[in-house]
Amino acid sequence: MALTSRVEQILSWYASENPGTLTNLVRLLNHGALAGTGKMVILPVDQGFEHGPVRSFAPNPEAYDPDYHFQLAIDAGCNAYAAPLGSLQAGAARFAGQVPLILKLNNSDTLAKVEQPLSAVTGSVDDALRLGCVGVGYTIYPGSGARNRMYEDLREIALEARRKGLVVIVWSYPRGAGLSKQGETAVDVCAYAATIAAQLGAHVIKVKPPTAHVEQEEARKMYEKFGIPIQTLAERVRHVVQATFNGKRVVIFSGGESKAADAVLEEVREMAAGGSFGSIMGRNAFQRPRAEALKLLADVIHIYRSGR
Repeated sequence: MALTSRVEQILSWYASENPGTLTNLVRLLNHGALAGTGKMVILPVDQGFEHGPVRSFAPNPEAYDPDYHFQLAIDAGCNAYAAPLGSLQAGAARFAGQVPLILKLNNSDTLAKVEQPLSAVTGSVDDALRLGCVGVGYTIYPGSGARNRMYEDLREIALEARRKGLVVIVWSYPRGAGLSKQGETAVDVCAYAATIAAQLGAHVIKVKPPTAHVEQEEARKMYEKFGIPIQTLAERVRHVVQATFNGKRVVIFSGGESKAADAVLEEVREMAAGGSFGSIMGRNAFQRPRAEALKLLADVIHIYRSGR
């Protein structure tokens, strides 16, 4: 399809990228039910690795099968499907060309309890190319004592991905001994995490919806001094988007743990009102029966398309 003015505007923010990377960014933006709008809804299924199979798939046993997730992303009209190496290898050939794929390059598990989290690199840029992916995903944990290792690894991965024409998607999840549990989703910390991902070269940034909590005392003084509005989720999302080069990077927000459909949709409305570029929604989709998941994703897509 021809480029819309909105997609052309977004591409203009990435003018230093090579044609291969820009082409794959267009593939993300021009696929599915939101094609051409500049918005995205991505289905991520790394939870089996991150949280374990029973916690992830017992609510909907069909989801134990990797093929289920490919088909769900296709039928829902998602912009892309993101997963670790094993899941993508299981179905990439069968579903070739039907939905853009993102290979999640690093993962962790819940079996080890550590104060300074560090995900293992479990895939490669060459794996992504072999599987026909449009991009690679990588998680960083700002706040972890191991963050510098992650930043340095991401620099090398992003450099290779760009050289080979792939899009770089960064999951920026503050976590570690330097933060309180409440601080992991604090508005100042989420905005900082989004900025860090942008500075590290992410084309697309994934963060959690920010709360009104402010973790850093020095940041609190600035919010108060300049009257920065952070009371509503829409205001906080707008602030996080502003923190990524004044909105010149694509920022999407995670769906988090499963909750009632009404609560999911209300949160999405607030995020859309705040200028979110979209949602990356896993458990709230694949843990529901298929018909319910398709209905929920259709409603989410409608909100981003219509703004309400």
